[in-house]
Amino acid sequence: MTGIFWWVIFPYVTLAIMVFGLLYRFAFRQLTWAAPSTEFFEKKWLRLGSPLFHWGIIFAFIGHIMGIVIPMEFYHALGISDHLYHMGAVYGGGLAGIATVAGLVILLIRKIVIDPVRIHATFADFFTVIALLIVAGIGMGMTVFGNFTPEEFDYRSAIGPWFRSLFIFHPQYQLMTGIPLVFKLHTITAFGLFASIPFTRLVHFYSIPITYPTRAPQQYRSRAQYKKAK
Repeated sequence: MTGIFWWVIFPYVTLAIMVFGLLYRFAFRQLTWAAPSTEFFEKKWLRLGSPLFHWGIIFAFIGHIMGIVIPMEFYHALGISDHLYHMGAVYGGGLAGIATVAGLVILLIRKIVIDPVRIHATFADFFTVIALLIVAGIGMGMTVFGNFTPEEFDYRSAIGPWFRSLFIFHPQYQLMTGIPLVFKLHTITAFGLFASIPFTRLVHFYSIPITYPTRAPQQYRSRAQYKKAK
């Protein structure tokens, strides 16, 4: 019964909260959809932490698509061996995880130590960074440390088929009962994070900000200095 709750009921409940929450926010609270910039309050830490986090999370997302959504047989058909995929996952996923966690740590410290940023931050803002840090931290630990253990676990043979089975409404929850605990924690916390998206600034993720990492920085000019220059 525990397996059915965590690997059938819980994923569907969290995904339903996410979907209906997004629809509600888009229909009734569109003005809160964007994530306002705090560059006006502080730039130095933001310029370091924000690119690290955004680039890291983009490549981590691509890595999850490649490992969970795309079946293992697809790589075999292309002639990509398990060893080659494994090495790509370790080094590519490890770098993405380190960048994501480093960026989140910088952004969290910034929210705590920079007074204007802390004053204007809401509970949801702190929750978002901390929740992301937990999910990304567990994922990075799995990738960087877990892949060098003697007993290697291939998530493509269990978590991947289970995840895909959710979307054809035939969940194979049995596949998740025997996986290592750290993978279970990562999966559960990730689905919990999905459920929180409509209630935080993470909602702007669904605006598909493809050009964000390469956008021109916002510039602010002091009105007093502008008058003095004139």
